[in-house]
Amino acid sequence: MNYSMNKNGFTGHMPFGELQISSNEEYGFRPYQLLVSSLAVCSGGVMRKVLDKMRMPPEDIQIEVKELVRNEEEADRVEKVHLHFIVTGDINEEKMPRVMELTRKNCSMVQSVKDSIEIIESFEIR
Repeated sequence: MNYSMNKNGFTGHMPFGELQISSNEEYGFRPYQLLVSSLAVCSGGVMRKVLDKMRMPPEDIQIEVKELVRNEEEADRVEKVHLHFIVTGDINEEKMPRVMELTRKNCSMVQSVKDSIEIIESFEIR
């Protein structure tokens, strides 16, 4: 991976393709959006694997960001993210607390920021 400056921000050169990043969302993804996306999608991917291993393969997992708190007084830093997982399929709800625990424990992005960003996770089964 490498990043090069462009007129409106930076272009990330990744194995899959290019990623436009800018503080102005008219020209690319904003850095905080990428941070929150990393937390959500990493968690969703881990959850999918955990559910598969527990023989409850999900038909779908939707992830909503219910709350995002940024601190304007400290460079607009991200302080809190609430991820809400909507899981569709034949899922045993009694096993979901363990699924949530394993998801948090094995998501590298959540583990990377757990001491600096409050991460709240909730779920519902549909």
